[in-house]
Amino acid sequence: MPLTRRQFVHASIAMAGAAASSGCASISLGSRAASENEYTRFDAIDLARLIDRGEISPSEALEWAIDRAAVVDPKLNAIVVRHFDRARERALGALPDAPLRGVPFLLKDLWIELEGTVTTNGSRLYADSVAKRSNVLAQRYEDAGLVIFGKTASPEFGSSSSTESLLHGDTRNPWAPAHSAGGSSGGAAVAVATGIVPVAHASDGGGSIRIPASCNGVFGLKPTRGRVPTSPYAFDRGAGLGINHVVSRSVRDSALLLDLTSAPLTGDPYVAPPPTRPYLDEVGRDPGRLRIGLQREAALPTATHSDCVRAVEQVAALCEALGHEIVEIAPPPIPEEGLWRAFEVLRGTGIAMALRHRERVIGRKATPDDLEPQNWGAFERSGDYSAVEFETERQKLYTLARNIVRHQRDVDVVLSPTLAIPPPTIGVLNPNSPVDNFAETAVGMAGYTIAYNVSGQPAMNVPLVWNEAGIPIGTMFAGKPGDEGALIRLARQFEIAHPWAERRPPGFA
Repeated sequence: MPLTRRQFVHASIAMAGAAASSGCASISLGSRAASENEYTRFDAIDLARLIDRGEISPSEALEWAIDRAAVVDPKLNAIVVRHFDRARERALGALPDAPLRGVPFLLKDLWIELEGTVTTNGSRLYADSVAKRSNVLAQRYEDAGLVIFGKTASPEFGSSSSTESLLHGDTRNPWAPAHSAGGSSGGAAVAVATGIVPVAHASDGGGSIRIPASCNGVFGLKPTRGRVPTSPYAFDRGAGLGINHVVSRSVRDSALLLDLTSAPLTGDPYVAPPPTRPYLDEVGRDPGRLRIGLQREAALPTATHSDCVRAVEQVAALCEALGHEIVEIAPPPIPEEGLWRAFEVLRGTGIAMALRHRERVIGRKATPDDLEPQNWGAFERSGDYSAVEFETERQKLYTLARNIVRHQRDVDVVLSPTLAIPPPTIGVLNPNSPVDNFAETAVGMAGYTIAYNVSGQPAMNVPLVWNEAGIPIGTMFAGKPGDEGALIRLARQFEIAHPWAERRPPGFA
């Protein structure tokens, strides 16, 4: 990323001021240093300011995060890979003079490499896989000054909408521990919701940022396809369905992290349109009067639970109160059978590629004992796919992508439930769950989100509604391709009108 842009973003933090105030605690602490009890009240930008002013040190912030994890993890299982000693050395060392210098941070335990640390991908086959180098995204996080001290739970290969794995066990919802934290970025969302960190890395191949953000009551933006590179060590997983970013408590943290990680690399297979201005500058800007399409039904055939219907209707009313126009819109045209076939072919070949690579590293063949049953089944079926079939299914997704974008051309953004159902109980999406039960619930989790992985459009979960049981019920907004700015402006408007940052799970306030 060009240094001039980094310097500009660094300056933007100081200029954000009251207009971009996170909704978390004010950092106007005078000459008094922050205390450990206040740590969870601050977002990443607040913490960076405190560190920059010398009111706390990077080591203090890190130890507060580690102490917080010690409280949360025995109950909820958010962090599954710990490299605390590496982080402590980094916090004591010469951190870069960067916008988020010294802020504690967590990576997702899925397809990301941080030199010298393990990434298990939620799989027994990768339980001791140590990265020999950092990929570009992990390096950009460290270049931003973040202190990475562990990795958060993900289901094996990110193949589920619930973070439950045979290797690491179940990750539980802090608002209702008998229920799922969502997936596949479930550990990341739990870590943010419970205050271990204010923002954490996440990724989304079918809803895996937005689903757990909804389940845990945090903000989650999936950027445009090609916005955040992971190259050069991973090129094009799943025809561009997956994208990396973060889950956060504040909108401005998400915006800043997008600024710090989103410059394209030469040769990337997808390159998103450049933004008009830094994303942090979008925070607090007037979104204008938007024409918002209200989508009440999922793109895939699944019934929408009454809690999710009520939530989206409440948010539609809030939109109108803020001056936006609401118009009804049908779900995008997605043939269910064709979509799942394309996903199955792409998923199976992706698992096969990962297994073949891992077999070469460990010097033996993978066995059914190495993988969870559903992923092993996908791997076995992959042997029946020809190169022609793979390319046919990939092209099918690209055709669907164009159809989805055209379908929504008459509105500025689309509003829908994030999920068709509230978070299911732990065990429904367990790795050993019967295939039919698993598939039915998975459609309920991803029936709204998956369209925007196909189309590559930016989409976000905004935590505005909780049901009568006290469980978050998220709502989703999808923007036009390349226009994360419109979503960030809108999200900040909601954050001011209906703040969520101080709302915390019982027992983790």
